[in-house]
Formats: sequence, structure tokens, C-alpha cells
Amino acid sequence: MGYRYLTFDCYGTLIDWRAGIERELIDALGDVQLRGQELLSAYVAAEKKEEADYKRYREVLRRSVLSMSKSLGTKADDDAARRFAASVPRWPAFPDTAEFLREMGSRGYKRYILSNVDDDLLEGTIKNNGLEVDGYVTAQEVGSYKPREAHWVEFLRRTGTTKEQVLHVAQSIYHDIIPTQSLGIASVWVNRYSEPLPTNAAPSIIVDSLDHLARILG
Repeated sequence: MGYRYLTFDCYGTLIDWRAGIERELIDALGDVQLRGQELLSAYVAAEKKEEADYKRYREVLRRSVLSMSKSLGTKADDDAARRFAASVPRWPAFPDTAEFLREMGSRGYKRYILSNVDDDLLEGTIKNNGLEVDGYVTAQEVGSYKPREAHWVEFLRRTGTTKEQVLHVAQSIYHDIIPTQSLGIASVWVNRYSEPLPTNAAPSIIVDSLDHLARILG
């Protein structure tokens, strides 16, 4: 395929953000009746509003919890919201993540994470989960959130590579697959949740896990 760089979304692709968010949200919100997809959908809607204008991701997380607490009638206070924001490095990696990154490194790929978080949160995630990567670009560094294109622009600038040498790997159609289409960068949709492919999305490759992708790249 001729790719030199593999770039990754982190939370949802490498990290099981659904498991991490649900556990930590329930702890932060207290007596909340929502669970599973309903809880996650409410959180995603709150976070999307907070990301409309750039602010540090810790602040996005904090404000999202407080907004949810108000709309759901729970009693999350600012301390609980800040604990939730600090929980990101505790969110678990998917079982296939660490080995996949090691294997891709051994095959000669350069591995970069492009993530909508602050530097320290991503660094904690990498350390706590033993993830082998060659670099990263964060929202804190570029001052904006995907699906805006600044992450990819900065990655290309730093590495000096061309779009043709990059394969972007992600779970989010909205944050990752659509913008890479606009940029002319090949993409892999990691459809971990067996979701239907939206009509406006055309990933280059579709897989259900990183193990599946390893076999294709092999």
C-alpha cells in the first residue's frame, strides 16, 4: 500500500472511551438513571457544544459534566466535574491496542496520535497503557478540535511527509473519517460497534478491530 505513517485517533480507537466515560460519569453525576448508549449520547451532545469554541479539554470535560448534571437534575458539583476531567488517563485501552502498535513499529511504520485532548492527559494515557508511539499532535497544541483540519496540517508540517504516505485510523466518522476525505488522506474506519456506514463517508478500509487491520496491512 506504500504507507509510511499510521496516524490514529486515540479515544474510541485505541482507548475504550465508552467504558471509561460511562464509569467515570456515573461516579461524577451520582444518582443518574441513564446507562449505556443513552448516557453516552447525552455526554457526546454536551461535549460537542463545548468544543464549538476552543478551550482546554479539561475545561470541556468539566463543563460537559456540569451541563449534564443541570439537564438531568443530578447534583454533580465542581469538584466532581474536575475529578471526571482528570480521569482520562485511567480510561482503559482496547485489548488489541498495545500489541498492534508494537507490531506496526516492528514493521517500520511511524505511529502518531492526533487527539482532541490536552498534552498531559494524552501523555498519561500513553504511559498508563504502555502505548508505543513516535509522536502526537493534540488539540492543546493546535488550538482547535477535530473535525477541523489543524491536527493533520500540523502533523504534515512536523513530519515533512506527503498525504500519500499517511493512513489515518479512527472510529469516529464525524471527527476523523470525513475530514480526512476532504484532505485527500486515506483512512481506516475501525467499526468496533457494528454501526452502519453513513452515506457521506467513504473510508479506504473498514475493519472491526486493530487485529483485523494488522492482517490487512500484513
